[in-house]
Amino acid sequence: MTLLTTERAGRRYRLSDAPDDFDGEAVHAMLTRAYWSRGVPREIVERAMANSLAFHLWCEDAPRRQVGIARWVTDRATFAYLCDVFLHEDHRGLGLGDWMVGQGLKHPDLQGLRRQVLFTADMHALYARHGFVPLATPERGMEIVRPNLYLPPVT
Repeated sequence: MTLLTTERAGRRYRLSDAPDDFDGEAVHAMLTRAYWSRGVPREIVERAMANSLAFHLWCEDAPRRQVGIARWVTDRATFAYLCDVFLHEDHRGLGLGDWMVGQGLKHPDLQGLRRQVLFTADMHALYARHGFVPLATPERGMEIVRPNLYLPPVT
């Protein structure tokens, strides 16, 4: 189990990868505000967290609450996909997202992997600081995309 702390703007934060150190309600609330998972059901969020290497960021000051998430889908041997990086709006601008990603990348289960990938609409500079670069051969990649999968159909 990884357990790290940092102080920012007079507040104390704790980062944990313990599966039970997870506030399903808080993470669901954050991810339903993210452009990539609007409307995601809570049970989907909980199943995704349970089957991933997830890092949970807590603000330890009153009121104590989970304020961030970063999740790696990985086989812990050759490949990892970084996704669901989200920081509560009230805690942005303090470098916490950068810290959370940097600490997560140091995790023993993410060492020696042949490839790590991610997709982002707007945070390229943050991930570039950690060694991520545009796909060298995007023509090799393929995907099935279901945007707005969790939202009700438009009638």
